[in-house]
Amino acid sequence: MGTFAGVFTPSVLTILGIILFLRLGYVVGEAGLPRALAIIALANAISILTSLSLSAIATNLNVKGGGDYYVISRTLGPEFGGALGLVLFLAQSISIGFYCIGFGEILAVMLAPFWTVGPPLAAALAVTALFVLAWLGADWATRFQYVVMALLLAALASFYAGALEAWRPSQIVLDWKAPAGAQPFWVVFAIFFPAVTGFTQGVSMSGDLRDPSRSIPLGTFMAVGISILVYFSVAVLFAGVLPEAVLRGDNTAMRRVARFGILIDAGVIAATLSSAMASFMGGPRILQSLAGDRIFAGLNPFAQGAGPANNPRRAVLLSCAIAYLTVALGNLNLIAPIVSMFFLISYGLLNYATYFEAHAASPSFRPTFRLFHPRLSLAGAIGCLAVMIAVDWQASMIAISVLVAVIQYVKRTAGPARWADSRRSFHLQRVRVNLFAAAAEPEHHRDWRPYILAFNNRPEHLVYLLTLAAWLEGGSGLTVLAQVIEGHGPKARAIRETAQQELQQAITNGNFNAFPLAVASEDTETAVHHLTQIVGIGPLKTNTVLFNWNGNRTSGGQGFQEIIFGRHLREAFRQGCNDLILATDKDRWPEVPGAEKPRIDIWWQNDATGRLMLLLAYLITRHADWSDGQIRVLAADEALPGTPDEDGRMLADLLATFRIEGEPLILPSGEFEELVSATAETTLLFLPFRFRDNLIALEWEGPLEEILQQLPTTILTDAARDLDLEAEPEEGRAAERAEIHDTLQQMQGQLEKARRDAARAAEAVARSQTHLAAMLNADTGFIDLRAKKALEREVETAVYQAEKNRRRALKLEAKLALAQKEAIDAGVSIPDTEEDHPAGGEPGQD
Repeated sequence: MGTFAGVFTPSVLTILGIILFLRLGYVVGEAGLPRALAIIALANAISILTSLSLSAIATNLNVKGGGDYYVISRTLGPEFGGALGLVLFLAQSISIGFYCIGFGEILAVMLAPFWTVGPPLAAALAVTALFVLAWLGADWATRFQYVVMALLLAALASFYAGALEAWRPSQIVLDWKAPAGAQPFWVVFAIFFPAVTGFTQGVSMSGDLRDPSRSIPLGTFMAVGISILVYFSVAVLFAGVLPEAVLRGDNTAMRRVARFGILIDAGVIAATLSSAMASFMGGPRILQSLAGDRIFAGLNPFAQGAGPANNPRRAVLLSCAIAYLTVALGNLNLIAPIVSMFFLISYGLLNYATYFEAHAASPSFRPTFRLFHPRLSLAGAIGCLAVMIAVDWQASMIAISVLVAVIQYVKRTAGPARWADSRRSFHLQRVRVNLFAAAAEPEHHRDWRPYILAFNNRPEHLVYLLTLAAWLEGGSGLTVLAQVIEGHGPKARAIRETAQQELQQAITNGNFNAFPLAVASEDTETAVHHLTQIVGIGPLKTNTVLFNWNGNRTSGGQGFQEIIFGRHLREAFRQGCNDLILATDKDRWPEVPGAEKPRIDIWWQNDATGRLMLLLAYLITRHADWSDGQIRVLAADEALPGTPDEDGRMLADLLATFRIEGEPLILPSGEFEELVSATAETTLLFLPFRFRDNLIALEWEGPLEEILQQLPTTILTDAARDLDLEAEPEEGRAAERAEIHDTLQQMQGQLEKARRDAARAAEAVARSQTHLAAMLNADTGFIDLRAKKALEREVETAVYQAEKNRRRALKLEAKLALAQKEAIDAGVSIPDTEEDHPAGGEPGQD
């Protein structure tokens, strides 16, 4: 279908509905003409804003079947789209019954006492007739709509003809103000607002349009624009024809004014049936599109259509059944407001979806509709929410709650996404904005978090490596899982691509949060050298490397592989990265989620490595697997200055200062056997290590492999940089920058004062020289030698003082320039200064 049949006709026929014929007169009489016009304008503002958003989306996407549902699901994702599609289908189907009930009641009033059929039966007959048209397809429904439009035009023509004849300016004056005891503004607004809620009916026919990107914006704006003119003009005519008492008390006021009242009756009947027909056409198409996306498994059969137009006959049958049920239940006053709220929610989400799409700044967002701005879409979304609350806040809360419940259900049950929505673009844009914002702020010890580069150097222990990395993040860090492929050329590139896929598969299978990175390099040491410098972006740079203990060594001495392994670690250490080595195996790996009060032990050293181990242990306890985890700090009494009790209190105080819950344990001598005994029930053990040349060394003598085999799962740790666990907000680079900034301001003040002093001294020199010259050039023929000498001394003093002030100003300028350069190097903004000027010219010569 084209624009007129597919979009304009169903939209305008739904907007110019029962409110126009039976309630607009009441709105004018109850509110007074100015407030009635304000109500119409405010309600249509929502329509215009939503139409702008809809036009932007429609010209950016190839809108397929489903209308509102399709747009929102392809922008906000299947959760929002699926929930809205389901409730919109139910709302449209229930609306069919509502409109047909209204048709039966109106028919009974108009044709009484000649009409003997009860309203429910008349409503059921109307549902049946409309069902036949919907079953036959959109072309038959369109023909019916043309008949309805003809009746609607005839009714409006009859009203305009009668109103223009009877219109009196004096009556407008009488109807200008609201009468005494009138309903509040928002109550009258709530009565009128449903009149403008049909402008998206044409959008639901998107799957039946030849050119949706053109027809949806054009047809919607045509329908909204014409309906605005009709409502405004009818309101003004009402105010100039009938007194407010008649307008308020007679719902058939339009029939009184019209030239031919029977045409108004026909228009009322046509309005109810056209609205029902629009819902009968739109609702099933939303369900068909929703079923085609397989979001709700039970709805999948409704995706099938019939004929070349893919008419959704199964969905039409379901809509008809819901409409019959609505008619059978009769008065549904409790449900009706909630149904209206679902339509308002759809308009709000349309606006928000457009704002969301634009705010994501995706290069793919290229709407050809130019009369659009993201802030207008946001205003439309906020306006819809405000109108919902103003009209019926209780129904609004119920409708929102139902929608949220369905969204949560879809999140838990929906399968894999079948399309790309705008959420990823939005997240990427937020990452960009937040990275720049974080980079603009100075680093501080309080902000430190682990950015881990985990090397897959033992594939059989990859799951252990990823699990430990997830624990260490503590919900605040990031992990990049790297694998080095030694070699170059096409073969190495092919192996690298396979390794990348395998890393991603391992991450996905274990439900880990990590980023895979496979690289090809001549050797691992070179790869470590480069990766530790380049992995990351902006302020998110690698600060910690994690390896699996290689376990390869020769019996009785250091093996070649262990030397190479130590060189890799040392290279990462040189680049400023903390080194972590996971030493475990299948037998020692802890099953933490099933353990009762798992424990982390730290072999304490009061240095950078000790503080790093303590912070990492705390971060592990923040993971859900370690919710009941405990930290214990082990230390040798011989390495501490006091008695065991004093050393225990000292460690307890230190933990309290660091705000980390932990239990100190003092071992008598710190011999390895004591450590083995103390950690027999330990889940994780942090041990510090050092480099001896390129070898890893502990404080206990003996083969490293044999030492680790006697301990629980161990994390060997070496800190490249110290962490201040007691850092206050006033400390750090921010405070240093502020101090530099304050010093610069102080120096600038001193320089400006010195310049003023130099200028005043130069002025004094000029005055003294002027006085001396005047004395020497006087025509009196007499010179007072004593006065002359006094002036000469005054000139000399002024010259000396001027030169002194000038040199002082020059020195301050040099100092300030040096301080500004240092400030720029430190990343400190330079305070605004007055335009540079010389510190005073050369003093005049005698």
